[in-house]
Amino acid sequence: MAQLSKLNVIEQCQVSTPQNSSTPQACYHLPLTFLDIPWLFFSPSQPLFFYEFPYPTSHFTSITLPNLKHSLSLTLQLFYPFAGALLARPEPGKPELVYSQGDSVSFTVVESNADFGYLSGNYQRYVEEFNTLVPQLASTGAPSSNCAAKISLLSVQITLFPNCGICIGLAYHHVVADKRTFNNFIKTWASLSRHSFFPTKSILPSYDRKAIVDPYKLEGIFLKEWWKRISSQGAIIGNTKTAMLDPTSMVRATFLMDLTRMERIKNWIVNLCNKGNEPLPVHLSAYVLTCAFVWISLIKSQEKYFNYKCCGQNPNYFGFIAGGLTRLNHPVPSTYVGNCVGFGRAAAIRSELLGDNGIVVAARAIGNTVKKLDKVIFGGAEKWISDWKIMFESDLHVMVSGSPKVDLYETDFGLGRPKKIEDVGVDGTKAIALTESRDVSGGIEVGLVLPKPQMDYFSTYFIEGLNATP
Repeated sequence: MAQLSKLNVIEQCQVSTPQNSSTPQACYHLPLTFLDIPWLFFSPSQPLFFYEFPYPTSHFTSITLPNLKHSLSLTLQLFYPFAGALLARPEPGKPELVYSQGDSVSFTVVESNADFGYLSGNYQRYVEEFNTLVPQLASTGAPSSNCAAKISLLSVQITLFPNCGICIGLAYHHVVADKRTFNNFIKTWASLSRHSFFPTKSILPSYDRKAIVDPYKLEGIFLKEWWKRISSQGAIIGNTKTAMLDPTSMVRATFLMDLTRMERIKNWIVNLCNKGNEPLPVHLSAYVLTCAFVWISLIKSQEKYFNYKCCGQNPNYFGFIAGGLTRLNHPVPSTYVGNCVGFGRAAAIRSELLGDNGIVVAARAIGNTVKKLDKVIFGGAEKWISDWKIMFESDLHVMVSGSPKVDLYETDFGLGRPKKIEDVGVDGTKAIALTESRDVSGGIEVGLVLPKPQMDYFSTYFIEGLNATP
């Protein structure tokens, strides 16, 4: 059972841009592009950054805390939409980001008696023990047929474990930033915390919405889906989380996929293809190899835990996000603030994924989808939202959160590199979290949240599967 920690609130405040800062206007409206709108349907991202900090509370409150608050204020001067809000209007109003001078981010500081080493480990830990590390996002009203809602976009909580460590927890809505934009934001905050000077002009944020071109008129399609949801549910953004079977039995764990293991999986696929006289999958990258192996291990654990006796001929889906900067037919600045990603959904028959050649089937399905996105990133985009709905409402399908291409383990606030990064946002979403390995070059960390018995099955299949590879 989870051992819930005791918290002592040190400070609750709001952090805004510096007084007399040069944000563009007293009141600024930033329209959502068609690549932002689909993220209205997603729950907030909730990353946790654990840092070793062998100092007492007095040292933290007198030196470290003022620096973190001041550097965040400077960062918000550059990334001011994060201090603003989402204004979600009923039909025919379009949702947009709004910022006014004086807008701020909720900033909470607490002291915890929990075991820092335990929480920042890779082994199984109960998800309930992480709830106190995650900040809440505020909202005013709820979008419905006759009123608008104003929803905060970012909140921060710093949890101190005296003489042991610090956890920097964030909650932010994906509608304001994809993982690339968030990485630019958090790296800027960390850089200002270390050095206290602004980044060079070449890496300043870009807010040019003309950089995102809508050749297939997808904005209207996505807006209709959004308005339909408001009229039928009247809910605040984000609906990707489902009720957990038993929250007290859910655990999280991290599994490492290093280059040696990836090469063994690749050789396994090659041997199976040669044996069956089949062509090799088209794209055996580190990402595809990791995702394919995790996919079949998850399906096997589902079969064992839920004791499925049906659905063998049904398609199973594996959804993931594909970066758009290198896939669009026109340039988009790497410093662009907003979303510039597409959505991929690989499909395979469940019985084939469970068969002797399941790893080949999985790798082929994911690799073909990656290649298709390379050619036409918006192919079938008009069905993105309906496709997501199917995936979120079924226990059979899998989504990927995060990307190993985003080097989050290089986020140094002057505390050194993070000891561990967790994505609490995957809790209750049936998603897996991928990030680059902290300690193994080229490796990928795979974060999962499952019922404890299913996690035990997954761990067994993961280890036995790797040991069985040539």
